[in-house]
Amino acid sequence: MERIVFYILALIMIVFAVASVTSRKMLRSVIYLLFVLCGIAGIYFLIDYNFLAAIQLTVYAGGIIVLIIFSVLLVHHIEMELEIAKTSKQILTTVSCLLGLGIFLITIYSHEFNVIENSLTTTTSEVGTKLLSYSDGGFILPFEVISVLLLAAMVGAIIIAKGNKLTDKKDNPA
Repeated sequence: MERIVFYILALIMIVFAVASVTSRKMLRSVIYLLFVLCGIAGIYFLIDYNFLAAIQLTVYAGGIIVLIIFSVLLVHHIEMELEIAKTSKQILTTVSCLLGLGIFLITIYSHEFNVIENSLTTTTSEVGTKLLSYSDGGFILPFEVISVLLLAAMVGAIIIAKGNKLTDKKDNPA
């Protein structure tokens, strides 16, 4: 039964990923991406990584998609149609993707993968403790660096969104 659910989720993710890339409407592409991210969360639930699946749904499917939709709405490009690439670029992209897929499949099928039973489980409280720990193996420094990076990105987005709308009253001889 798990195998059937996996193949259904994989098919949904592939179909919506292709739809997201090939759609000419910006908002539709974002919605298709939402379905892909929900499919990834479904795979995480299927392999019993409930915490990672919850993070996937809240951070990516919830937060990032809402951020992208707001960005699209703020710049008034809701009906924006993306341009179609030249035929030469489409052919080059197709060949590159097929070459990458071939390398990927050769790599996967040339190695034998063994299932390793892991009896150690990590609880949510252990993840939180490690995330905010100052000791060896703690992640407080990368956590703080990422927060500063996100703050800088938000300030940059606000400056870009404002554009040149603000003018000095001294420049206008009204």
